[in-house]
Amino acid sequence: MKFLHSCILLVIMLVFISSCKKDDDSLSPAEQFEMDIDIIEDYLLAKGLSAQKTSSGLHYIITEEGPGEHPAPGDTVTVKYKGYLTNGAVFDQTSPANTLTLPLNLFIPGWIEGLPYLRSGGGKGIFLMPSVLGYGRNQQGSIPANSVLIFEVTLVEIN
Repeated sequence: MKFLHSCILLVIMLVFISSCKKDDDSLSPAEQFEMDIDIIEDYLLAKGLSAQKTSSGLHYIITEEGPGEHPAPGDTVTVKYKGYLTNGAVFDQTSPANTLTLPLNLFIPGWIEGLPYLRSGGGKGIFLMPSVLGYGRNQQGSIPANSVLIFEVTLVEIN
């Protein structure tokens, strides 16, 4: 009988301890957003960078103005890019000889919002986006769930 009571007590303690732990999946969307913004701002500070911030949480830096036009929501664009996490781990990029061409509305939300800040013909920028503008709570390949994403993007042309 004592063994049963000990087991029940142990289970209750484990449930209590696990309910007190708050991992990234248990954060509310607002808490996750605030944490992501803190991560972005800490990253910018550590790298000595200054960025513009939108109401959605996108932080962007225009590193080179292009000579062309800004893309519109219905446009198809050709880009070169490198995507990485705040720890520097690259998760995707175009090779130097290749580009990616897609309708603007097929990109993740952070790109849909950020690309119109760039100009075609070689406009370059850096997008730092909270997880809600990337893949959110979903793991995507080597990108963990709830990840802040950073992209260096060149807008080659508007097709």
